[in-house]
Amino acid sequence: MGGKSKNRNAVPGEEHLLLPGHPNVATPIIDTHTHLLSTFSSYASKYKGGKHKDVFEFVRAMYAGRNVKAIVDVWCEAPVQAAWKELADSALSAQDREHKWGGIDYWFVMGVHPHEAKLYSDEVEASILEAMAHPRCVGWGEIGLDYHYDNSPRDLQQAVLIRQLQQAVQLGKPLTIHTREAEEDTERILKQVVPVDHKIHIHCFTDSPDFAQRLLDHFPNLHIGVTGVVTYSTNLNTSAIIKQMAAAPEGPRILLETDAPFMVPSNLYSSLQGVKGRLPLCHTAMIPWVADFAANVAGEGWDTEKIMLRANESAQTVYGI
Repeated sequence: MGGKSKNRNAVPGEEHLLLPGHPNVATPIIDTHTHLLSTFSSYASKYKGGKHKDVFEFVRAMYAGRNVKAIVDVWCEAPVQAAWKELADSALSAQDREHKWGGIDYWFVMGVHPHEAKLYSDEVEASILEAMAHPRCVGWGEIGLDYHYDNSPRDLQQAVLIRQLQQAVQLGKPLTIHTREAEEDTERILKQVVPVDHKIHIHCFTDSPDFAQRLLDHFPNLHIGVTGVVTYSTNLNTSAIIKQMAAAPEGPRILLETDAPFMVPSNLYSSLQGVKGRLPLCHTAMIPWVADFAANVAGEGWDTEKIMLRANESAQTVYGI
């Protein structure tokens, strides 16, 4: 009954979420895949008495002075969350973006994730089609196949993916694709349904480099999304395809993303002072550390700044932002 035991799983104080400025980056940050409501919900659950009372306060606080230019918010639930319209409408005017978002450009994509393919319906599709007409909507996604978890039957995942691809192609909307351990079916369906020159973002790529290269070779406007998972020792595939792309004459077709609140970059901690334990969530200001790791992998001729610039060019190509 002696002294208090130490809680090794203690969550670091929320002040540690406010990151130091990155020493090697002057290029503005564009996060091409984040889940804002989930990130704020994670923050609110981990920090019950947190300083920030809504998603707008959280964004303004976390990204102030961090050179964040733009975010692409991802809505991929079924049924569609009604809150999408409030956030999208709040970014319609430059004045609102300055006042509510701290000057950050808010964009979004919408689709139904393969986990929730079993919930897809005419009503869900009608809601997505409504969102596609919004001025801040830049794509359809994330959609795809996930054979790792199989939360929806595989044949249904495929049918729902095809249906969404057909709608997006008809509208000319860029695609945000989720693919995990489903290489053969993802490649077959994309090549069957999607025009060669369509704009495609393969989100959070972790599958084989050969699969990625086949997609890159077939679709000239396809880009590979890289998150903090590239920094994890359990994942070698993402580094391998970055190195492979960097060796090509045109360099890597890369997009930087967080998939926040998931996958805090493991190389971030060397830049933080006095942090004990692991941060409970990721956010957009962590992008430069993802770029750091990608630059090291890319090798000679590539540094953090150059990777950031290349990724921003890709964001312009794919999403027009």
